[in-house]
Amino acid sequence: MAHVLLFHSVIGLRPAVLTAAERLRAAGHTVLTPDLFDGVVVDTVDEGFALLNEIGPEVVQQRARQAAAHLPGGGVLAGLSMGASFAQAIAEREPRVGGLLLLHGTAGSPRRMPSGLDAQLHIAQRDEYESADAIMAWEMAMARLGTHPEVFTYAGGHLFTDDASPDYDAASSELTWERCLRFLAALS
Repeated sequence: MAHVLLFHSVIGLRPAVLTAAERLRAAGHTVLTPDLFDGVVVDTVDEGFALLNEIGPEVVQQRARQAAAHLPGGGVLAGLSMGASFAQAIAEREPRVGGLLLLHGTAGSPRRMPSGLDAQLHIAQRDEYESADAIMAWEMAMARLGTHPEVFTYAGGHLFTDDASPDYDAASSELTWERCLRFLAALS
């Protein structure tokens, strides 16, 4: 089974992240959920960005890199929204990554990636933070770098898998997690 490092969104290590991790664990995967905000959880994206700036983006990035240092070779980097950007940024520099699983966002078009890397992006059809053009540019850049990207778009808002978010869409969330589980099973 896969070893997964799952980074939370800018809102913090919320119950939705822990529920997602438990769902992956129930399928036999080992999942780590580092708390990049040291226990602080907020209610809105704006509060999250304020917290990120208060802690310091460099500090949060360092925490993410430290957590990734413990991921075994062939492990999967995964993230939700802001966490997806950390997962992608680490994958750009880490040749031993076995997969990249991004939900609700990317870090833009990557400059490098391990060749042959399997990657999935799960994102809202009309995501307020990533345009359709940006998503297409991400997919094309990943393919040019020799990875195997898959992009899935869904109904709902930005955080459509978070049942505590107004963006939540139950059917989209269920389909996302089914696809994620198939992706992880194929990597195992």
